[in-house]
Order: sequence, then C-alpha cells, then structure tokens
Amino acid sequence: MKREIFKKLLEWKSDPERKPLLLQGARQVGKTWIMQELGRAAFKNTVYINFEKNKRMRRVFEIDSEINRILEDISILSKTKIEVNNTLLIFDEIQECNEALVSLKYFCENAPEYHIVAAGSFLGVAIHKGNSFPVGKVDMLTLYPLSFAEFLRALGEEELLKVIKNQRWHLLSVLAQDFIKFLRYYFFVGGMPSVVLSFAKHKNFDRARKVQKGILQSYKQDFSKHIGIASVPKIEMIWDSLPKQLAMEKKRWMYNDMKEGARARDFEDAMHWLIRCGLIYQIKCVRTPKLPLVSYAEREIFKLYCLDIGLLSAMATLKETAFFESDNDIFSHFKGALTEQFVLQELKSIEDLPIFYYASEKGDSEVDFVIQKDNEIIPIEVKATINLKAKSLKTYIQNFTPATAIRASLADYSKNGILVDVPLYVLSVKFMAMPFS
Repeated sequence: MKREIFKKLLEWKSDPERKPLLLQGARQVGKTWIMQELGRAAFKNTVYINFEKNKRMRRVFEIDSEINRILEDISILSKTKIEVNNTLLIFDEIQECNEALVSLKYFCENAPEYHIVAAGSFLGVAIHKGNSFPVGKVDMLTLYPLSFAEFLRALGEEELLKVIKNQRWHLLSVLAQDFIKFLRYYFFVGGMPSVVLSFAKHKNFDRARKVQKGILQSYKQDFSKHIGIASVPKIEMIWDSLPKQLAMEKKRWMYNDMKEGARARDFEDAMHWLIRCGLIYQIKCVRTPKLPLVSYAEREIFKLYCLDIGLLSAMATLKETAFFESDNDIFSHFKGALTEQFVLQELKSIEDLPIFYYASEKGDSEVDFVIQKDNEIIPIEVKATINLKAKSLKTYIQNFTPATAIRASLADYSKNGILVDVPLYVLSVKFMAMPFS
C-alpha cells in the first residue's frame, strides 16, 4: 500500500543535513513495513535489526558507543557490507535497547553520512524509564493509520482519488454517492494497514472485523506487558470507556462517567501512558482562540478519541448492517461521534497540525475543532449529514471573526464569504491545498 509519508522518507534520504530518523506511531500502523519499503525502493542494501528479537545485536550496543566498532560488528553479524549512501540501517523496536537509542546521538555527531531510521511502538513510554533520549540529534516523523485518500488508493480507486486531488468539484458532486459508499466502508474498516489489506483482498466485513479484534486483543496484552500490573485496570477502564464517552451529547471527558467517584489524579498516569503510546488522542479545549492555541489550552477540559475509526467501530460492536441499511444514519451514530472521529483522523494525517476544540465559558456554544495552520486559526464544525445548521459556528464567527471557517458535512463544496462547506471525503486533501479558494 502506498503511503503519503513515503515522499517525506525520500526527502529525508536526499537531505544532506539529515539526522538519524525516528519514526513514531502506535503499534501496528505499519512502521516496520514502510521502513523496509524505503530500503527496497531507495537503497542497494538494507540491514534490519529488531532489538526485541535479536539479543546478539543488543550486545553490540551494550559494549560502548564507539560508532566504527558498532558498524563493523553490525556488518559481521548481518553479513552485509555497510556502504555510505547505499545501505539503510533499520533499528526496529529500539525501545528494547537503551544503548541503541543513545547511539543515535553519536551517529548524528560522528557519522552523519550513514542512513539510519529507527522505530519503536512504545518508544514514547520507554523515554520515561530513564533513557537518555537524543534530543536535537534526530529527525522525527509520525505514522498514523491510513487516511481516507490512502484507503481509496489501497482499494484500487485511483480515478476517484484523482477527482479529489484535482478538486474537480462538479465531478465530486456527480460522484457524491460513490464517495459516500467508500466513506461507509472506511467508517467500518478504518485505516489500520492489516485490516485494510484484508478488506482490499476479500471485500469481506467479517474478515476485517476479525483482524480488528486481533489488534484490540494485542493492545490489551501490551497493557500488562509494558506497564505495572496495578495500572492495567485503570488503562482498561479508560480504553473501554471511549465509545460510551464519545456517544454522550457533551463529549468532554468525564472521569465520573467512567467510574463513580473516579478522580483525575487517580487516572492521569494511565491516560498519559495511552496518549504517549499513540492509542488515544487528547484534544484540549480553548476558551480564547488566539495564537498560539497551545497557550490557551485548558489543562483539565478535553476530549479523547481513538487511534482509528475502524477500531472504534469494533469496540462499539457495530455490525456492517448499521453502515448500509439506511441512507445516512451511520454518520450520526453515537450522536455524530464516528463522524468527529473521522474528521480528527483526517486532520491528524496532516503533519504537525495543532488541534483543539472551542467551548464558551457558559457552555452554550461549542465548535468541534479549532486548528492552527500557517498562523491562521480555523474553526471546523462537523455535521453528520447534509444538515448545514451550525448555530455554534455562526456564534464563533460573530465573536472572533476568523478569516476562514469550515463546515465539514456530506453536502457539496461551496464557499460563501469566509464560510466554506467541505465534503467530509475531501477534507484532508483540501486542507493540504490551502488556502480555501
């Protein structure tokens, strides 16, 4: 499957000032595959080291941080000549070898001519175990589940994808029902690579759901493997509570709705762990939408979303019939929670995009997302169907006069002054093609 991040990996390879690359992302989003694909496509040789499975390679790094010796040892053990510009070194599951993580600093300082890409599913958690993280000595990219555009490509719908990327609005209107059909597929299947691959091969929802359940089960196994047994129940309570909390009218996270008497201080560590693992997204509230948004974020007021819309559908035990038996019901399912989840995932696929949501002090007005892009603050109202009533967005516009306001729905594209209606299935591509002309 082609991934948009691959272009950035090629740019990194060609950058004369590159540093070792650290590829972040949750478990099973495709980090190993994309690193190996880079090796196959752009290098003569690839040396792949999985520190979780290869004890001998761990010992290479435990001796000292002398780069020439490390390279020689790797060459001998891998039976591969390591050549500058021709060999890609892949350090996978690097969180299992503290010394390998530290070595990235010395590769940056003493051997920057070599191409090294590292990844680790739980790297964000491992950093807090006393590791000496190579701050400022690595380039960093984050891999997310497949976006809707990548999903279309994986299913072989290149022509539909061209219509989106070329922003051919008249064809988008004509083909709206086709796009909505694939949007329904995506709401069920999601963007986890193994699930998409299964669905692309078999077009079978039961097979896709089986793969999703396997992923969810492996995540729960990881809970007990990577964190103290006393914290596992708290992590599971947060994780299992996601569908319920997103189904509430006000989606602000409420600890008491997870467990009677639950307090933030009792669950903060568990929540932080899930966030750093990339399994949940925390979207904080801003009362005052000014630059930079992060300075106005409310620490205790936030929403939580799942890593992937398909996994969320599986956690909610939604059958495929819920997605296809009526015209638009699925888009308003969970009171629009699935549609909000979709929009968040699309926004996440745009690198380094600060994402928040707006709520007034009185709680009588709320805008689903407020993002900061190119020093512009853009409110985004999410509508589950073609209903374009957006009282909160109109109030926001009156109070803060943004240069651009977005209404994401199933309606056709249109622009009326600063208000832009963007079809859900075009959202991420349109954002990357700003301004909204």
